[in-house]
Amino acid sequence: MSIILGLDIGDVRIGVAISDELGFGAHPLCTITRKNRKKDLDALRNLIDTHGVERIVIGLPLRLNGEVGIQAQKVQKFANRLKRVADVPICFWDERLTTVEAAQILRNINKRGKKRKKVIDQVAAVLILDEYLSQFRE
Repeated sequence: MSIILGLDIGDVRIGVAISDELGFGAHPLCTITRKNRKKDLDALRNLIDTHGVERIVIGLPLRLNGEVGIQAQKVQKFANRLKRVADVPICFWDERLTTVEAAQILRNINKRGKKRKKVIDQVAAVLILDEYLSQFRE
């Protein structure tokens, strides 16, 4: 297995998770507050280089009926731009309801308000990456 980055891409923030080298677990890495396309891509490129990332898994926010909506189109467009600056394979993972699940997890551990806002995207990225990794554990 190799180092894999998991991304939860939103309009305001990008949650980032990273796998261990064996692909057993996903761990929160950081949250990138979006500034502009160039700075966002530069920040991700820096993480890819720093951590020796060999694959990226991006959560695709499909509609509940499974169709690609406006938000999923935005994510696909950003992923295409990321492909141009990152020389690693990129794949998508259905992320329906991961932010809702992340919010529930944080409520259960009493993270509220600003503290929750800081980490919710990382938790969502961990859930996306962990679901992706689970296909190799079985």
